[in-house]
Amino acid sequence: MSSYILAIDQGTTSSRAMLFDGEFNVRALAQQEFTQHFPASGWVEHDPEEIWRTVVSTCRQAMKEAGAEAKDIAAIGITNQRETTLLWSRSTGEPIHNAIVWQDRRTAPFCARLKDAGHEPLFTAKTGLVLDPYFSGTKVAWLLDNVDGARDLADRGDLAFGTVDSFVLWRLTGGAQHATDATNASRTLLYDIRRGAWDEELLSLLKVPENILPRVMDSAARFGETTPDLFGGPIPILGIAGDQQAATVGQACFQPGMMKSTYGTGCFALLNTGSQPVESKHRMLTTIAYQLDGKPTYALEGSIFIAGAAVQWLRDGLGIIQAAAETGGLAQEADANQDVYLVPAFTGLGAPYWDAEARGAMFGLTRGTGPREFARAALEAVCYQTRDLLEAMRDDWAQGSGEGARTGLETVLRVDGGMVASDWTMQFLADVLDACVDRPQVLETTAMGAAYLAGMQAGFYPGLAEFSGRWRLENDFHRPWTGKPGNANTPAGGMRSPEP
Repeated sequence: MSSYILAIDQGTTSSRAMLFDGEFNVRALAQQEFTQHFPASGWVEHDPEEIWRTVVSTCRQAMKEAGAEAKDIAAIGITNQRETTLLWSRSTGEPIHNAIVWQDRRTAPFCARLKDAGHEPLFTAKTGLVLDPYFSGTKVAWLLDNVDGARDLADRGDLAFGTVDSFVLWRLTGGAQHATDATNASRTLLYDIRRGAWDEELLSLLKVPENILPRVMDSAARFGETTPDLFGGPIPILGIAGDQQAATVGQACFQPGMMKSTYGTGCFALLNTGSQPVESKHRMLTTIAYQLDGKPTYALEGSIFIAGAAVQWLRDGLGIIQAAAETGGLAQEADANQDVYLVPAFTGLGAPYWDAEARGAMFGLTRGTGPREFARAALEAVCYQTRDLLEAMRDDWAQGSGEGARTGLETVLRVDGGMVASDWTMQFLADVLDACVDRPQVLETTAMGAAYLAGMQAGFYPGLAEFSGRWRLENDFHRPWTGKPGNANTPAGGMRSPEP
């Protein structure tokens, strides 16, 4: 019998491969960073071939570390940086341009023209998204209009579009499969999330030909198998989900009203709204959390472009820290009498503002301001932005028609990502949110979600209810006491109810 599930976690700054055993334990992990390209102000690109090399290399490293062969792996699950956009030749498999990364803002003028023409309500009604350079659709249009020969390739039926999951799947299967899952499709500005289909009207507005699009499948499905030469034998590929949706699965947020927030390069909060999409009054995104057996589960999502990237800026841009882990200790030592605030709009502002032209700023600087105050301001900025999202979601949830919607959402926020290792940050988050913040024992929730989807499809892992029952709390952080019931702390190592 197979012993492992292999999760491919292709992120914004690195590719990772992880082997999970039957008890959801990580048995091997390999990670490789890759180059970030900034060809112009506000532009961000990745080399698709470098992404591919790091994916294959990390998978092989993880298998070697665990002493695993292809026959020992029941399935592969893929999770990926969302919205990052690629075009490649179907006949050669070669990309025709670098990948345009989700952070890239080059299509802001195009989005503005579409808004001025009155098209945003149509896009929002069908896709649940706003017209912003963040999403894939305008990136595809830019590539088609600006890469020599792109439209000719499309006219000849020799061009394929995909987000990173589609490109990796194509390469893993030797070009046999051009597919994606519903979560990634829902981030393109091209997919009607209610009908579950690519939308001809939106494709026409963006001048994107339908023949370049991948087939849309469930998040747990038979996507194909790897070519034997890659890993010494074929391995089924049985799960795909965008990274934030995969983290939602990994956090076992399966009940309407449950919420998770992931703190990586950016911050992404998802609130499960069940079988019915909730239309936001506050420019939150309506998206697909996961799709199983042809049935989508919807979510409200708030996207913050800069979270951990603010800490990277302190390290790489300003050089005032050597490692990200220093920031919590510095923040704790900061001068409490200095009110220093960072607006980390380095690539514009995401939800609920959606201002592509906004840029970063710091306020309250004095001669006494130093690394401690900068560190505190960077960490606090992430928490303040999370509060913006949570307040908007609470109001949308109260007014919406989502399954189980009710006034006064009493939120427990499940958190993951690199920043949540800082106790100081998590306590400040609980303070400003007036909510309980739960940190799980297993922090690799994105890879866990991808592994679970593939493992469930393979029969290697149990169903949703049993998986939810295995979620374990490592630590929780109180909201400040308000004299109201429901503020009691759960003992560290205990388990919260899956209900919010």
